[in-house]
Amino acid sequence: MGVHIIKVPDVGEGIAEVELIAWYVQLGELVQEEQILADLMTDKATVEIPSPVVGKVVSLGGTVGEQMAVGAELIRLEVEGEGNVKSDTPALVSDTAPEAISMIEVELSKPIASPAVRRVAMESGVELQDISGSGPDGRILQEDLDVYLATRRQPGQERGTTTYAERHGEENIPVIGLRRKIAQKMQESKRHIPHFTYIEEIDVTDLEALRATLNAKFAAERGKLTVLPLLVRAVVLAVRGFPQMNARYDDDAGVVTRYGAVHLGIATQTEAGLMVPVVQHAEAHDLWSCAVEISRLADAARSGKATHAELSGSTLTITSLGALGGIATTPVINHPEVAIIGVNRIVERPVIRNGLVVGRQMMNLSSSFDHRVIDGIDAAEFIQAIRVMLESPAMLFVE
Repeated sequence: MGVHIIKVPDVGEGIAEVELIAWYVQLGELVQEEQILADLMTDKATVEIPSPVVGKVVSLGGTVGEQMAVGAELIRLEVEGEGNVKSDTPALVSDTAPEAISMIEVELSKPIASPAVRRVAMESGVELQDISGSGPDGRILQEDLDVYLATRRQPGQERGTTTYAERHGEENIPVIGLRRKIAQKMQESKRHIPHFTYIEEIDVTDLEALRATLNAKFAAERGKLTVLPLLVRAVVLAVRGFPQMNARYDDDAGVVTRYGAVHLGIATQTEAGLMVPVVQHAEAHDLWSCAVEISRLADAARSGKATHAELSGSTLTITSLGALGGIATTPVINHPEVAIIGVNRIVERPVIRNGLVVGRQMMNLSSSFDHRVIDGIDAAEFIQAIRVMLESPAMLFVE
């Protein structure tokens, strides 16, 4: 028998450390080739670590939530043959304090599930121990959780009555993985950037009529348009007159860099948390290619397959809560950018036009700016330029 050591891989981009966010195996388990062993997270993406060999787990190099250096030992497998290290190399577990081993074993006694499934279960008040997993080695899949939630019954429900009971207990949820990255990013933005938010209402009645017409004519061959590609087009055109919005501020050097290219971040909610995939060169896209790219990036982010390059390099960001967008928001700037455009939901409201009260489709833009480098008047004029194009959508097609 031999020993095969798998080390924390170099995922590129100059990253020296990654965070261990999930184990999918436990001590003594026999793993197969290509079986996923663990998830590691960089600043931008989650990386799955597969086993290149068949073997038995004899030691684990870290605990969930731990920062691990590139090249550090991640896992040690006992394999047939010589393995990739000398057999007399001491096993990590043999040098580990009993308390640490105990902590690892407690961690590994938990049901096997992805971080996204654990999060949904926690928010639904479900104990994963109560669910039978249908995945490999009993791993609990999202489908298993969905079935459990659909079939769960509350006490007294079968009799057509409602029962109320006190709830007790507490649960400590470690802030790890993407949630930790989001927390650090938000803290960094608020610590460094003096935000101010400007809110303007937009009459998008004509824009919505145009969108309906375009979809009726072209949806079958080009795909369906949402409001977002139209807003992207307006932003790209408005930036030409306000280049200070499409920029990054280097706090340490005291230098603002303005960009000719508009690399537009699209804040996207995923099961694991908020991610910002980037539409590269948004200025070069027409409405439909922009829509396709936004959809592709959103799917990649939600499935955890977005690459580091697809999540990097934005110069300006749009954020939207869709139908839950509320009346107004105060979006946090995506540091080191200097502006973010927030989209609130579209609602039909009574508006006075030519002395008459009429129903119009109204939408607010809630946008935040870095007051160190952007004056209030410039921010207001920038949003007003966007408003003019959205309210008179023919302007979107005039260069």
